[in-house]
Amino acid sequence: MVQAVVGANWGDEGKGKITDMLAEKADIVIRFQGGANAGHTIVNDYGKFALHTLPSGVFYSHITNIIGNGVALNIPTLVGEIKSIVDRGVPEPKIMVSDRAQVVMSYHILLDQYEEERLGGKSFGSTKSGIAPFYSDKYAKIGFQVSELFDDEILEEKAARVCEIKNVTIQHLYHKPALKKEDIVKELRQYRDMIAPYVCDVSSFLYQALKDGKQILLEGQLGSLKDPDHGIYPMVTSSSTLAAYGAIGAGIPPYEIKRIVTVCKAYSSAVGAGAFVSEIFGDEAEELRRRGGDGGEYGATTGRPRRVGWFDCVASSYGCRVQGTTEVVFTVLDVLGYLDEIPVCVAYEIDGEQTTEFPTASKLNRAKPVIEKLPGWKTDIRGIRKYEDLPENCRNYIEFVEKKIGFPIAMISNGPGRKDIIYR
Repeated sequence: MVQAVVGANWGDEGKGKITDMLAEKADIVIRFQGGANAGHTIVNDYGKFALHTLPSGVFYSHITNIIGNGVALNIPTLVGEIKSIVDRGVPEPKIMVSDRAQVVMSYHILLDQYEEERLGGKSFGSTKSGIAPFYSDKYAKIGFQVSELFDDEILEEKAARVCEIKNVTIQHLYHKPALKKEDIVKELRQYRDMIAPYVCDVSSFLYQALKDGKQILLEGQLGSLKDPDHGIYPMVTSSSTLAAYGAIGAGIPPYEIKRIVTVCKAYSSAVGAGAFVSEIFGDEAEELRRRGGDGGEYGATTGRPRRVGWFDCVASSYGCRVQGTTEVVFTVLDVLGYLDEIPVCVAYEIDGEQTTEFPTASKLNRAKPVIEKLPGWKTDIRGIRKYEDLPENCRNYIEFVEKKIGFPIAMISNGPGRKDIIYR
């Protein structure tokens, strides 16, 4: 059976912990899209880790961890990450990299930085990890597939073509030094040596694994609202964040994905630019940010303060719908224990009219939140393991949200650790 763990919102919903938890019963964990531009924070017996490229199954010795063909593969980051967890006492994980994955090059990162610099105040809030230039090249067919690293003739020919195309932009738009073919070829050869031990035909391996009845977990990065088709375009990422893309980004049949676990935060947070209707500011935001997550609401990759807001039923209902959610995990509920009243965004007002349908980005910028307030529970709920042991107002909050989003909340996370979970 294949299950997917994905995000309902802007990312940062707490997927890393949930994947790490569900991985215990899995045989294979697969990253199927995105790159090292977002992180998953995981707290376990080995310590606290921020993973960027590695699948969240690396802490279990029985799991095969796969980097799928849909991933933007930053080879030095991946290899450095493997070393960093092994150096901290984690046994060497089993890792396979798809021979069809494509490689993030150093010039992708440079181009990302140059473009954000050029845009100034109108930038997309990129993490400058080279993701947009990487996917642009993939679709323009001038990217380097892992399998091509082992063919010197292809590398020489393609590197020359890349210089021809890129140098026009680099020299005339950004006024920066030109790329050199020999530097690109040298970089590619170094990457080949680094990645060679992990490369294999992942599609064939997974075909056999499905025939053998193995348990497979797909791990998504970011969330529904950062999807290039269904998100808040253009303030989105460059690869599909939806569970449906897991079939393509991993190389499995779509009908095999039976369970789609969508992770939702008990309040909202976002990194990067773009519409965020329930966002709060000032002291109110600073207090929520400080108390939020494990160690506060700061990006796992960038360390920058996340934007925060109240739970958004409109965005979350839509986010769950486009994922094809079978069940919801409600995370960081323990954080809200300090509030007398908990505001919830239940609808949007756009041009004087109320709606509970999530609009396209052009209308979203004009949306104002319609807020309803629920009584708080004013106690620490960490350590509670049974749903019925939660304070009544806490259960009321969960059931109110569940009704508004229209998808069942099956699990509640009330702390950062692997065991801090309540099953309903």
